[in-house]
Amino acid sequence: MSIAEKENALIDDFSIYDDWMEKYEYIIELGKDLPQIEEQLKTDDHLIKGCQSKVWMNAELKDGKVVFTADADAVIAKGIIALLIQVLSNEKPQDIVDAKLDFIKEIGLQEHLSPTRSNGLVSMVKQMKMDALALNMTA
Repeated sequence: MSIAEKENALIDDFSIYDDWMEKYEYIIELGKDLPQIEEQLKTDDHLIKGCQSKVWMNAELKDGKVVFTADADAVIAKGIIALLIQVLSNEKPQDIVDAKLDFIKEIGLQEHLSPTRSNGLVSMVKQMKMDALALNMTA
């Protein structure tokens, strides 16, 4: 499934919810299925800078594709990183770098987050793209 197809699937998933409380509950549920980062990788150099919560993320190249794992100390942050991982993990580095991530706007995520969480979302996307770019250079 391409990044665009994964984005469209998420847009469809979010369209069944009528209000943002239900959407937040769904985001929290996604966080429960987050591919967990290994405990020994929960270090300062794996923290995403710019997040109000602590969000650790690791990216590694497996068979030419970037695989992300993460964890967070807050349920909403955990759900948001899980959303991004759902879309971007197991994709080629260049595809991640080029991804527009229109689903964020389509589901109204950024406009329904507090300013600090919205900044955190931007920081997560930026870090994932930077990691993909770095892995692309080593591939």
